[in-house]
Parts: sequence; C-alpha cells; structure tokens
Amino acid sequence: MNTSILRRTLTAAATTVGSAALLLTAAAGASAHVGVTPDKTTANSYALLTFGIPHGCDESATTRVAITLPAELNDAQPTVNPNWTVEKVTEQLAEPKKLADGTTITKRTSQIVYTAKTPLADDLRDALVLSLKLPDAAGTTLHFPTLQTCETGQTDWAEIAKEGQDPHSLEAPAPSITITEAAGPDGHDAATAGTAAHSTGPSSAGTGTGADARNWAGLAAGIGGLALGGLALARSRRTAQAGEAAAK
Repeated sequence: MNTSILRRTLTAAATTVGSAALLLTAAAGASAHVGVTPDKTTANSYALLTFGIPHGCDESATTRVAITLPAELNDAQPTVNPNWTVEKVTEQLAEPKKLADGTTITKRTSQIVYTAKTPLADDLRDALVLSLKLPDAAGTTLHFPTLQTCETGQTDWAEIAKEGQDPHSLEAPAPSITITEAAGPDGHDAATAGTAAHSTGPSSAGTGTGADARNWAGLAAGIGGLALGGLALARSRRTAQAGEAAAK
C-alpha cells in the first residue's frame, strides 16, 4: 500500500479518535456539577425536580445539601430519601403576598436542607427530589443555589451567568431550569419532560437518569463506528492497491 495513503488514513483516524476523546472529557466535566433535571418545565404545572449529587468536595464525603428556592416559588415538598433527614426552612416576607387563588401568605419556604445520616462518599452519588408548582412565567429561568457541605470543606453551587456569558464557563454554576409555554397551538404541552433543563448540569447535570445513560451509550457507539470506519477505509484502499499491482 502506498505509504502516503496509509499515512493520511492513520492521521484521519487519529484525529477522529482525538475529537471523540475531547467530547467524552467535556461530557465528564459537565456531569461533575451538582445539577437539576425536571420531569416537566411547563408554566403553572406541578413538577418533580431531581438534584443530582455526583461527588463530594475535593474527595471529602458530603454531609449536608442546602437547596435555596428562587423568590418566584413559595413552597416545595421534599421527597423522602432514606439516606437523609430533611427540613424546610421558612422566611418572613417583607410584605404579604397575594396568590392567584386569592389567599395571602406572609411566609415562604426559602430552603430545603438535606442532612446525610451517613456521609455520602466522594465516589458515590445520590439524587434528591422536590415536588413543586412552577409559576406562570414562561421564559423565566429559575436558579436553585445549592450549598454542598462536606466533612472537609464545602462547595457553593451558586454562580449565575451574566448577560452574554457562557454558563458552561462557570466553575460552580447554580442548578437551573427554564419555564416553557403551558400549551402549544394544538392544545398539547409545548415542552416535553426535561425540556430546557440546564445541567450547568443534569442533568444535567449529573443526575444519572436513563436519558444520561442513553446519551453516553450513543456517544460510545459513535466513537466505535468512527474507528471501524477508519479501519474499513484502510482495508479498502489496501485492496485497491493490490488489484492495481496485479493488473500491471
């Protein structure tokens, strides 16, 4: 086989594998964040938000996770997790707030605090789920600053991208979701489960859902396909060169 053809083939294959490796590295970095994945994002609907805790603080086990609710929310119902105790922290409002149903509140739930019964090791992960009603505010992004406390140190996942800033450039982004329209022209929900979720996480942030597994599997399959394609190209060119040599 012509050495120049072989060199070009190997170079192309190496470039492909290198690009795929970069994609895997980027995906791994994104999954390292504490993120949130909603089962729905439609305005004025009830949703389940799953907060993924993928690791500790610089290899130290996690002991406490405090999730701050944005001002647009009045309350949230934490799902029981057998590995944690949980409490709701309330705050007094500066002035009474009238709700859509006509009732008035003077307090709101400002934080949901989970405390580990046994510290969550750095190489293990867990998921914390909140049930809440999303406000009727399509297009609004809700941020959930989350303070992760460990046996040694802590990480405050509270950074919010400024206008024009890439949220993926943040070192400790706050988990967030964006509310979508309640219904489309045909009367069905305009958004499907998990649409507009920001993994700053999840998903994504690192919640470990079935969708995450499928995405990793698809990426791995794509890398395998590219590698096999490179090998097939090399074989086909080798066969063609052999045929040309036999014809001479």
